[in-house]
Amino acid sequence: MPKNCFMKKIFAFFGAIALSLSVFAQTEYTFTTYRNVVNNGYDFWISTPDDYAVKKNEMPVILFLHGHSLCGTDLNRVRKYGCLDAISMGRDIDALIIAPQNPGGPWNPDKLMNVLNWVKNRFEMDTDRIYVIGMSQGGYGTFDLVAAHPEPFAAAMALCGGKSRGDVCGLNTLPFWILHGTADNAVPLSQSQIVVDAMKKCGSTHLLRFDKLNGYNHSQLAKVFYIPETYEWLLSHNRKVKKVNKDIKITTEKLNNAYQDIDRSSNKIIVRDNSRNAPEPMEGRGETVTAQDSLAKIANEVVQPAPKAKPAPAPAKKPTVHVVKKGDTLSAIARKYHTTVAKLCKINHIKETSILSLGQRIKVR
Repeated sequence: MPKNCFMKKIFAFFGAIALSLSVFAQTEYTFTTYRNVVNNGYDFWISTPDDYAVKKNEMPVILFLHGHSLCGTDLNRVRKYGCLDAISMGRDIDALIIAPQNPGGPWNPDKLMNVLNWVKNRFEMDTDRIYVIGMSQGGYGTFDLVAAHPEPFAAAMALCGGKSRGDVCGLNTLPFWILHGTADNAVPLSQSQIVVDAMKKCGSTHLLRFDKLNGYNHSQLAKVFYIPETYEWLLSHNRKVKKVNKDIKITTEKLNNAYQDIDRSSNKIIVRDNSRNAPEPMEGRGETVTAQDSLAKIANEVVQPAPKAKPAPAPAKKPTVHVVKKGDTLSAIARKYHTTVAKLCKINHIKETSILSLGQRIKVR
């Protein structure tokens, strides 16, 4: 055999080994779509890394809110930029990613909470490490969501956004990083400044970071999703520890090199549609939450006196009172007794935003 042919075979052999090792080293992510599964919510993706089955209760969660350009009813649009696209390009994000799609208009905080609570009720996760990040319209959505419902989140990032709500004091209660480009002509830097000024009126802003990226325009801020520092910063926070990480920096220099250290062959993506086979809710999950969290938790069984032993017991009467247990919400109770939250509020003389207490007796008839 000629020497050059022999050498070609040798190179081909070792090349095949290198390729197989590269494939073997891939991290596997499963992107699953859920459509029409959340009442008064959004269609969404969930990304699960291959170690999810091992970590489960240790797995953090990132809620990604896209901008106006990805609005619509085609969920594949949500993969054009942001967290899912970063994973597809090779960025390792060891977290559950929830990526809803807004069909149009401003993000609705209550709908987003319905989606988040649906996922919390069906997936194992570290409920003290839930984060939200959004850009442009998603930046507005991040501000509005956290201002209205700060309780579940350990930290948040808003890129080139602004606020729609008047009351933003909830933003002061957790580590919050605002980034905006000085050359943004689509959403001016002043919109983030308005939020910061409003936060200062609420009191201490010691958990706030506000960075102005010199010379960056609106679309260039999408590079934030592709650098490791973004996820390192988010995942470094825990809801139980109210301290902001100021050691991690995001600079224009890092953003300019956003794609250079990504190995595009390092991740394997599996795409599934699970809309018709959505997981059942888990028992014993959750904390006391507001009634606005309409799909927050599934109610536990009604506490009733043990029936007396009889040869032929009569059918049990429909209960008229529900005793609140851990994880109960007005919406879950309403579903259980085939009534509505409005009726429960009326007969109990409470509001839909009322917080339920353990042992509280709720009239259901």
